[in-house]
Amino acid sequence: MTRLPTVRRSLWLLLGLLCVAVAVVGIFLPLVPTTPLLLLAAFCFARSSDRLLRWLHEHPRFGPTLLDWAEHQAIARRAKVMAVLAMAAAVGLTLALGAPLWVVLVQMTVLVPVAAFIVTRPEGPGG
Repeated sequence: MTRLPTVRRSLWLLLGLLCVAVAVVGIFLPLVPTTPLLLLAAFCFARSSDRLLRWLHEHPRFGPTLLDWAEHQAIARRAKVMAVLAMAAAVGLTLALGAPLWVVLVQMTVLVPVAAFIVTRPEGPGG
């Protein structure tokens, strides 16, 4: 790892730790995006802490997903299904709560391309 100035490394480290903290919350709250936050944390740790990057990559729960993305830009089938179902549930909840049509349209304008991106990623070396 090339050494960045201490202040910049500290900021990357703090952002990485914040991403991990919010990602852990996302494990329990269905609409908080755990995996993208962990990917961002890995990006931050790559600029600040070899030890924390290695911890993320070796973590039994997070590591395989992060390494699949880092090495193959791949998303496991189960993760794809869960992500698309969560997006559909979010739209369904918005409709059920009686949100205005423009809110649903904005939500779908964001979520449909995201779902398309997720679904079109490879499933990894075993998928």
